[in-house]
Amino acid sequence: MQYDQLPLPLSEHSMPETELAAELAQFQEFGKPTQCLEFTENDEKVPVFVNEFWTSKQRAASSLHEISYRACFKPQLPNFFISRLSSPGDIIYDPFMGRGTTLLEAAFLGRQPAGCDINPLSKILLEPRLNPPSLDEITERLEKIPLPTDIPNPDEDLLTFYHPETLSQITALKNYLLEKQEASTLDHIDRWIRMVATNRLTGHSPGFFSVYTLPPNQAVSAKSQRKINAKRKQTPPIRDVKKIILKKSKTLLNKISDEERHHLLNSHTPAEHLILTANSSHTPEINDNSITLVVTSPPFLDVVDYKTDNWLRCWFNGIDSTQIPIWQLKNADDWINAMTEVLIELHRILKPGGHIAFEVGEIRAGKIKMESLVIPAAKKAKLTPELILINDQKFTKTANCWGVSNQTKGTNTNRIILLRK
Repeated sequence: MQYDQLPLPLSEHSMPETELAAELAQFQEFGKPTQCLEFTENDEKVPVFVNEFWTSKQRAASSLHEISYRACFKPQLPNFFISRLSSPGDIIYDPFMGRGTTLLEAAFLGRQPAGCDINPLSKILLEPRLNPPSLDEITERLEKIPLPTDIPNPDEDLLTFYHPETLSQITALKNYLLEKQEASTLDHIDRWIRMVATNRLTGHSPGFFSVYTLPPNQAVSAKSQRKINAKRKQTPPIRDVKKIILKKSKTLLNKISDEERHHLLNSHTPAEHLILTANSSHTPEINDNSITLVVTSPPFLDVVDYKTDNWLRCWFNGIDSTQIPIWQLKNADDWINAMTEVLIELHRILKPGGHIAFEVGEIRAGKIKMESLVIPAAKKAKLTPELILINDQKFTKTANCWGVSNQTKGTNTNRIILLRK
């Protein structure tokens, strides 16, 4: 298999065969014509459509999406496919849900959200946003939670990030939440506070509990933080944990439309959605032939270390990050084998004619293009590669969409393989 093959122009006789392909070929909503190409490898030919199919300018995403997580896509991506390939009431699923962008967008569009992730943090970050409390409820609850500033803090690693008084507050909140979780008394308000606090642990502004560090989707090691502190000549300042949680809650809740609130009210009951912490290749909780559409982005080859990046979030939530069996595959064949198992499971739960919108990317400086790995895995799972969509928001030279410059010049590009059962 050659991973660096460039696409060939579509011949005049290679006309789109599906309604979506026809729309993509004629798409000019943002003033540019679509470039129609063909991906060819090992006798497999898949039509490719390149254009600016969505943009951050077209629609301001709901403020509820504003939770940081590594390698997450913009809400406009799942919106594009959900609105075209499903109907209200259909179940939309993401087997690698991360922060839950697909599920939240599905709920906003009147669909039933379902998702799975091996990392228990995903459920912690998503579930409260499907059933958000009011700001008054959050304020009242925070007032009742005691957060003393004088709890002893012997952990020197944590004191690298936090002032002792701040760490005392964080520790008290952590203990409060874990005790309520153990007693099975966590309600939707506590879950919301836990979600926001998890998101505010580290960052690079006064809106976070920590001293200046990396962005909130990636926690550095204590050793690395000591170097940052020394370089910037900084020490952790005192932070007001409750004030920060309330401020972030206001930001998350202040741009939810009446229509979005209505749809959330009709999508958050346990009977209407499944949010699983499990291996995506084994989800017996999901019925056969029940899912209309999957929109997902899988773990890529050794690109993101979710365990290391989330060590502080796991600490706060009482999770042993070393025990989470997250993929960290370095070999292409291993990745294909693992993804084949997931796609076989997706084939089981998809309705006949259902689709999988599978976001991929270039890795290793463009030498491996993930569609070269996804397509053989899809064929083994008896799924049909229908088309490849490339959302290109910066450059117009087609070759760049497939070449090294996509990575080295920081272009804003999404690459999605659409599979069909």
